Amino acid sequence: MEDKKLKDFLPSKNVSYTKKFGNLHNVTKIKEEQVIECIKGVMDPEIPVNLYDLGLIYEIKINDINDIKIKMTLTNPNCPVAGSMPESVGKSVEKISNLNSIEVSLVWDPKWHKDLMSEEAKLALDIF
Repeated sequence: MEDKKLKDFLPSKNVSYTKKFGNLHNVTKIKEEQVIECIKGVMDPEIPVNLYDLGLIYEIKINDINDIKIKMTLTNPNCPVAGSMPESVGKSVEKISNLNSIEVSLVWDPKWHKDLMSEEAKLALDIF
């Protein structure tokens, strides 16, 4: 019997969002705080908390030419809006000046759990 992986059970969904801007001559390095501020503007469609405070953003990498790579997850792999969430995050970050490219990837490992949430999110949702 063949071993099954999580991806074998996931519906076919867009798992990434990529856009290039070609700003190779940037003089101002984008800071992680700028990216976080943008992501905090993206709300979960079912829960009144932003994706960053929900603990759905696993990694933000910014290189010297302002290419930004973000790894994110969802609270549930069968989330009906899974295909649109990487794009929503990517579009929120696109407004930062001097951006060369953005890539947002949806990952399922490690699995999301409530301990990844910020204290503010836990308070807003009455989770302790």
